[in-house]
Amino acid sequence: MSAHLALGTAGESVATGYLQRAGMRIIARNWRCPIGELDIVAADGRELVFCEVKTRRSTAYGLPAEAVTPGKAGRIRAMAVRWRHDHGIPPCPTRFDIVAVLWPRGAAPTVRHLVGAF
Repeated sequence: MSAHLALGTAGESVATGYLQRAGMRIIARNWRCPIGELDIVAADGRELVFCEVKTRRSTAYGLPAEAVTPGKAGRIRAMAVRWRHDHGIPPCPTRFDIVAVLWPRGAAPTVRHLVGAF
């Protein structure tokens, strides 16, 4: 596995633990369909939450959350509709979050959870 993919996988594990400690229930991870992948699907109370995780070593190319462009947000929304359909879940209160993980080499990761980010 490339270092980039390994960092992304590790960041998703950090994000999952963070969300669980915040009281969210993880429903699915890394769900794939023809248009892409949903990183984390969770429940926060009565809301269904689709979380996009972005992990970076530094802010040299911007903050991790800035990598979620309008186009990426649109694809995540489309995948969320498909996920609900494939799992037989009718329209329900839904939220789209970003979990930004900044993990400099040799340091502990920091997590920023942007609730309802898009």
